[in-house]
Amino acid sequence: MQPQDSAGAAELEEPGLPLTDDAPQSVSEEPAAAEAAGAPDRGRCWLCRSSPCCSRAEPEAKKKAPCPGLGLFYTLLSAFLFSVSSLCVKKVQDVHAVEISAFRCVFQMLVVIPCLIYRKTGFIGPKGQRVFLILRGILGSTAMILIYYAFQTMSLADGTVITFSSPVFTSIFAWIFLKEKYSPWDALFTVFTITGVILIVRPPFLFGSDTSGIEESYSVHLKGTFAAIGNAVFAALTLVILRKMGKSVDYFLSIWYYVVLGLFESVIVLFILGEWSLPYCGLDRLFLILIGLFGLGGQVFLTKALQIEKAGPVAIMRTMDVVFAFIFQIIFFNNLPTWWTVGGALCVVASNAGAAIRKWYQSSK
Repeated sequence: MQPQDSAGAAELEEPGLPLTDDAPQSVSEEPAAAEAAGAPDRGRCWLCRSSPCCSRAEPEAKKKAPCPGLGLFYTLLSAFLFSVSSLCVKKVQDVHAVEISAFRCVFQMLVVIPCLIYRKTGFIGPKGQRVFLILRGILGSTAMILIYYAFQTMSLADGTVITFSSPVFTSIFAWIFLKEKYSPWDALFTVFTITGVILIVRPPFLFGSDTSGIEESYSVHLKGTFAAIGNAVFAALTLVILRKMGKSVDYFLSIWYYVVLGLFESVIVLFILGEWSLPYCGLDRLFLILIGLFGLGGQVFLTKALQIEKAGPVAIMRTMDVVFAFIFQIIFFNNLPTWWTVGGALCVVASNAGAAIRKWYQSSK
């Protein structure tokens, strides 16, 4: 339920699971006398004469194989952490959404710099990918600012559901820019998502003057809606750019551009708006720290999940974000979602789950 910082993680493939490691040369070399006696070749077992040894291969495989369901558990934990981070954004009272984005960029920068130094990837990136890295940074940071503004101006559940329309925009942009196939199924999922968003927005020309369940005035709710849709669009464009770059750019370098340009963009916007101010309340300062911590934690666990689990099940489990948003809205804000919101959430979740299941099925053929 964050701006799609985890988009880069979606490009990770499942790592291979080698059953055995190569033996050191000093161990595998057998003396000439042993060869004369019929010793097996290097790497073969002296007992079962198989390569590798049957008695060692099975335990080694069990040792290397990930725990069943661990990837889905990581995804669930990631969804929970992202939801808590969004809850903290909603709880901050006297800090503008752009300023929250600036604080988060500073926090992530402090984490990313040591990672880049350790991995020796540099801070600029490959020459042919720098334009894409800049675009990724600008679009990703804009998406972050928009979702924070949406959470501050509309209910937590409404904002979360609308941001989950991002996969629909991703399919459309991938069709336009990457020439990926856009099937009738994708069009159907798009219709479901648009229906869900309409049920949440409830435009007056369709629903009359019914504003039940809306926290602020309808005009403020509409601003939050446009911000949430903007987040979905910019997050989708970010993912398309990450697909374009592929694995030629280190993941942490991508985040580096995201936080640097995000901080630069936030400072400029704050200067224009004149909204810069240190939080007066100690609780707001705590929330700002927690936003960075939980957001980074969600990012890490989502990346880990995509390393050991297929993208389809992970995408389905990610919809638990919506469930957590509904629970938090009821518990912390005493705000029961309307049936319109529930219906819109079901449409958007069904669209996301359907798209994930379809791609999962196609990849398993």
